[in-house]
Amino acid sequence: MPQVTKKSVTIAAPEPAKPKETDSPTQAVRTIPSPEAQALRHAHPAIVLALFALRFRALVADPVSTMQNSLPVVLALQAAYTIICLPAAGSQGTKAWRKLRPGEKKKAGSEAAGPNIAVTTLVALVLSIVSAGALHVLLVLFGAPFLTHVPHTFFCSFHLSLLGLYPLFYTRGVSGRDWLEILSARAPFDEGFGGLVGASVGAWLGAVPIPLDWDREWQKWPVTILCGVYAGYTVGKLIGGTLAFGKRFGDAESS
Repeated sequence: MPQVTKKSVTIAAPEPAKPKETDSPTQAVRTIPSPEAQALRHAHPAIVLALFALRFRALVADPVSTMQNSLPVVLALQAAYTIICLPAAGSQGTKAWRKLRPGEKKKAGSEAAGPNIAVTTLVALVLSIVSAGALHVLLVLFGAPFLTHVPHTFFCSFHLSLLGLYPLFYTRGVSGRDWLEILSARAPFDEGFGGLVGASVGAWLGAVPIPLDWDREWQKWPVTILCGVYAGYTVGKLIGGTLAFGKRFGDAESS
C-alpha cells in the first residue's frame, strides 16, 4: 500500500490587538508646576471667599444688582487662574503620556504647536454663557421660581457656571468622552472637576434654609444658594486637587 505522508500544519496565533490611544482612561489635569502658578493656585480659594464675603451684605440687600456687578470680577479671577495655573485644552498637560510603539515616530510639531490661549479662553467663556442658560432651566426644575425672580435665577446660574464649568471648558474643551465622564460623575478628580462637584453639592445644600420659618433677609432667593455655590466650590477645588486627586467615584468600592 502506498504510504501517506502527514504534513504538519502550523497555525499562527493571532496577534493581540494593539491598544488604541482612545481606549486609555482620561487623566486628571495637573496644575502648571511654575512658582507663579502654584502661588496663585493656593491663593485662589481664599481670594474667591474673601470677595464673596465683602459683597455679602450688598447681596442680601440687592441680589440682582450685586450678582450682576460681581460677574466681571469673578470672570477676571477665573480667567487669571485658568491661564496661569491650568493647561489649555489640547496641550500636552491635559493628555496622558503614551510610549511610542516600535517604529512609530512623533508627529512633527506636536510638542511645539500648542493651543491658542486667547481662543481657548474665549471659547470657554462662550460655553459658560450658554451653560448658564441650561443651569437656569435645571434650577427651575429643582424648585426655583419659574415666572418670578427670573434675573435672580439667571445670575445665580451664571456664577455657578463661571466657577464650576469655566475651568473645565478651558482644560477639557469640547471632548465628548471627557464630558460624558464629567456629566456621569465618572471623571477623575482634579481641581476643575472637584470644584464643579463642590459647587453643585453646595447649591443643593444651600436650598435647605430657604423654606425654614426664620423670616431672615438672607433667606430670600437665591442668597443661600449662592453661599453654597461659593463655599462648595472652594472646598471641592481644594479636595479635588489634593486628597482626591486622580480618584473617581466608586474607587473605594471597587478596591
